Amino acid sequence: MGIKSLDELKALRDKLKTDINVRASGEIKSNTRVIVGMATCGIAAGARPVFSAMVDEARLLDLARVTFVQSGCMGACHSEPTVEVRVPGEEPILYGNVTPETARDIIRKHIRSGELVQNLIIGRPFETV
Repeated sequence: MGIKSLDELKALRDKLKTDINVRASGEIKSNTRVIVGMATCGIAAGARPVFSAMVDEARLLDLARVTFVQSGCMGACHSEPTVEVRVPGEEPILYGNVTPETARDIIRKHIRSGELVQNLIIGRPFETV
């Protein structure tokens, strides 16, 4: 199934531009940062579909002040895929065993509504050096 018209190509370009803007709207300190562990163990456990689900949900909800970041090892290999959420002015939260559906819950509940997804919290991340 390929692209069959210029309009389809333009629609794909616009969608990808939106994805890029959501991911890289980024170096703004007031943005919420969502960091997905994408080391080998994270990827093997399903981090790529988790990352995609989170970006898609943020786009669907029209959340503009969220930066998505892919990370290496986050030190919680036993709970992969892992997602760290850093809301400005709040303590970072580390979620574990995240699936694409629970990733969407994190976006809807934690990012949009400020409600922690308690059953997925595995701890507080290490401090950035």
